[in-house]
Amino acid sequence: MNSFNACACMKTCKINRTLTYDNTTMLTFTISYPKIYLQNNEPVQVSINAQIQKQVNTFYQHASGELYQQAIAYYKDTLEQGFPFHPYDAVLKYETTYNQNCYLSVYREQYEYTGGAHGSTVRSSDTWNLSNGKNVPLSCLFPAGQDYCALLTEQIIKQADKQYQQNPGIYFENYRELIVKNFNKESYYLTCCGVAIYYQQYDIAPYSTGIVVFIIPYAVVGWYPQCFHSME
Repeated sequence: MNSFNACACMKTCKINRTLTYDNTTMLTFTISYPKIYLQNNEPVQVSINAQIQKQVNTFYQHASGELYQQAIAYYKDTLEQGFPFHPYDAVLKYETTYNQNCYLSVYREQYEYTGGAHGSTVRSSDTWNLSNGKNVPLSCLFPAGQDYCALLTEQIIKQADKQYQQNPGIYFENYRELIVKNFNKESYYLTCCGVAIYYQQYDIAPYSTGIVVFIIPYAVVGWYPQCFHSME
């Protein structure tokens, strides 16, 4: 393994658009996304960038197409009803949570405001093996056959119990049940301290709590990000 592939160089790219109708702003959307560079592994660089670009293109098409048309329809309704029109807003942004030891983890958040009391945010994430460009599923962090979902939800409930004791309003009353019910194998990323498992808005908590993140230490997981793992 060449040391240059232990981490990726990254550049942030930005797109800003304002869409109008009837000389009125209907929708503003912004996209901030990374482009990665690997000095000696162009195939992996191309593969990861292609995946990110596909996500960006999907959001762009959604915002400039479906969301824009919804905003126009909403605008026409407000004119008929005599209500004020609030322009739509959409944002796609990426955050890098881990970029070393031959692993790259990022999450992206898609925010949309469509004229209601507040907007909504959905988080998604990807973890890549920088030696081959493959996506790393959560199951790869555990021995074959291990019930890692039970292990992780048990650890999450322990953390949530402590937080709930300190602040009872932070979660729904049946948060334990919801932690298990809404556990999603796709909702994870790596950090310097451990594996982050997250829950979407309203999954286990009210809107005011937001997206909830639990960090499970690598010592508990029994796995650490290392370059020799990435070559397996």
